[in-house]
Amino acid sequence: MRIILLGPPGAGKGTQSERIVARFGIPQLSTGDMLRAAVAAGTPVGLEAKAVMEAGGLVSDAIVVGIVADRIEEPDAKRGFILDGFPRTVEQAKALDAMLAEKGIALSTVVELKVDEDALVGRIANRAAETAAKGLPVRKDDTPEVFRSRLEAYRAQTAPLSEYYAKAGKLETVDGMQQIDTVTGSLMGILERHAETAGA
Repeated sequence: MRIILLGPPGAGKGTQSERIVARFGIPQLSTGDMLRAAVAAGTPVGLEAKAVMEAGGLVSDAIVVGIVADRIEEPDAKRGFILDGFPRTVEQAKALDAMLAEKGIALSTVVELKVDEDALVGRIANRAAETAAKGLPVRKDDTPEVFRSRLEAYRAQTAPLSEYYAKAGKLETVDGMQQIDTVTGSLMGILERHAETAGA
């Protein structure tokens, strides 16, 4: 089962990914982790990424897709995977589709956690206040101002993916504002259906 989880920062993708990993035994693939692993392993695409990063450049979509392509060939990803943080743009989604098609595999589904952005900002503000009240340092990206800018970046770059995958007939949505366990229940209902179809 090959899944993409969509949703803005703070929507709960990390928590839900952990539960999907536990339930289906498929790895959660984070592009950041994969990039670091490829660089450390000195793979051809990892060396290419290292050269770009050392020169202060941004790793291209082609390099990231190459790293994903290598990673999904590993034994633990044979039964499927969850993509986390990729694709971020429609261009990346198209490149991912082309790469998967070359391998003769397809995405099972794309699930978007739908959330109320104002409520999310409120959650972050509360979390920052609670952390500060305990005398603990507040993460830089846990301030409402920084969080709002992250949401704006998501809206501009990543939100168009919803329409892209909806047109492809791949998109399903879950209300991410429900209780965490309720979100998990809704999500698992969708994924169990796809697992049965895939014969997993």
